[in-house]
Amino acid sequence: MEILALINARVIDCTGADPLENGAVIIENERIKDVINGPIQHLPDSAKIIDCQNQTLLPGLIDAHVHIGSIDPSFTDQQRKYFTSEFIIRSLKIVKETLEQGFTTVRDVGGADPGFRKAIAEGLAPGPRLFVCGRMLSQTGGHADGRLPTETYQPVEHAAGTMSGIYDGVDAVRRASREQLRQGVDHLKVMAGGGAMSPADEIDTAQYSIDELRAIVFEAENAGKYVAAHCYSDRSIKNCIQAGIRTIEHGNLMTESSANAIREAGAYLVPTMITYEMISKLGRSFGVPENNLRKINQAREKARESLEIAFKAGVSIGSGSDLLGPMQIYKGGELELQAQVMGPMGALLAATRTNAKIIRHEEHLGTIAPGKLADLILIQGDPLKDIAIFKEYKKNLLLIVQNGKIYKNIL
Repeated sequence: MEILALINARVIDCTGADPLENGAVIIENERIKDVINGPIQHLPDSAKIIDCQNQTLLPGLIDAHVHIGSIDPSFTDQQRKYFTSEFIIRSLKIVKETLEQGFTTVRDVGGADPGFRKAIAEGLAPGPRLFVCGRMLSQTGGHADGRLPTETYQPVEHAAGTMSGIYDGVDAVRRASREQLRQGVDHLKVMAGGGAMSPADEIDTAQYSIDELRAIVFEAENAGKYVAAHCYSDRSIKNCIQAGIRTIEHGNLMTESSANAIREAGAYLVPTMITYEMISKLGRSFGVPENNLRKINQAREKARESLEIAFKAGVSIGSGSDLLGPMQIYKGGELELQAQVMGPMGALLAATRTNAKIIRHEEHLGTIAPGKLADLILIQGDPLKDIAIFKEYKKNLLLIVQNGKIYKNIL
């Protein structure tokens, strides 16, 4: 039995309760045994004790929208440039950096296969606990169709990177869904509307028929899984809700009507505000084409307004980054942007408690409580006073514990 005691901490447990100003968390093996308000009375002699020096202890953060296979700023061009082996090696660097930013769990919604999940779980590479969708499903000319309008070759099923495939019609999407489920994915991902970084569509469009979307949902639910959908426009959001899709990714062009539809269906919204900020700021220097930047800025201009609409409507709101390539080191910026609408505690809850519900692991993750998995981070300062401290993770993240094991300790 391994006992780890984290003492003298400001504990934000992300249940929604006020912080414990002199708290302690006792970890036994990989799980939290106790959360104590005040001094600890008794510990075995073999216990490892870490004095948290009155800094802030939180649950490990969860990012509900990542692309570990996005190794370049353009997820379409990259598929033409790299060997499968390069994608794997570069993706492992991304998952390591993700853990170092305090994200102990992530949901990949664009390309990672179950092998990544297995490798990280077995300790073959450092990284966050991973939930995967396998190959993204796209219609011809959809958001995951990387062909330029001038290119007439037949689409391919990508084997690595931001894996995707082009499937048209109910039978085709049904078979594609079953194939990903056969391989053991945690959820399915469908491109239900146009995207900023794809070459042949606009963000205000809808993609796939309701019948096709329903077929994907049916197959997922038959296997005990769910569907996440990329969409921006009102029409695409409402199509997804009508089809039974569980998580709406982005949603930048939503109106009050579509926000109400999400809430009434008990679905979730996963905003991804930081990616628009960073691509708008850095994209040109990374060679992102002007047409893509135009669409990114169109989405960026509506990002805060859509979050305000969803928040006011009472939608269950998670947290995602959707950052691409070298910009993936800026994941902490999502919390700062969401806090401008939801407040610091609201942003923290989105990235912990709500995201744990989204990935259906709220019994094990998302809050600091007895019985939960011991994923914890200690940050220098108080995020309720300055949520931006997550952006300077190299110096501000003092301690990272994952599954009860210390990954980083610079106290």
